[in-house]
Amino acid sequence: MLSDPNPVDIHVGKRLRQRRTFVGMTQEQLGAALGITFQQVQKYERGANRIGASRLFDICQVLDVSPQYFFQGMAGADGSSGAAGFAADEEGLDRETMEMVRAFRQIASDAVRQRLVDLARALARAE
Repeated sequence: MLSDPNPVDIHVGKRLRQRRTFVGMTQEQLGAALGITFQQVQKYERGANRIGASRLFDICQVLDVSPQYFFQGMAGADGSSGAAGFAADEEGLDRETMEMVRAFRQIASDAVRQRLVDLARALARAE
């Protein structure tokens, strides 16, 4: 009998997908780096399969994050509490932010990056 994925596994899977896409890595690339199939990465990201401690350690090495990254936004992780133990999900905002950061990181010129930061601050103040 199949049971629903645990909310913790779903949260960790979402954070895995966020970080993987943030660094510009495909499921295939992550799987190859971990010695697993991309289908297994998909299952981790959906929360269908739990990520064991040793695998989480390997994932942290490949994606250059600490284990705490995967639990940020959960009740108890930062002392907060939320419905069903999780902070509000702002996936749309996160996706836009990740797209902006990815594009920003591709700009080679320090001066251009600084002008973009200045522009963003000016637009935020105008709101």
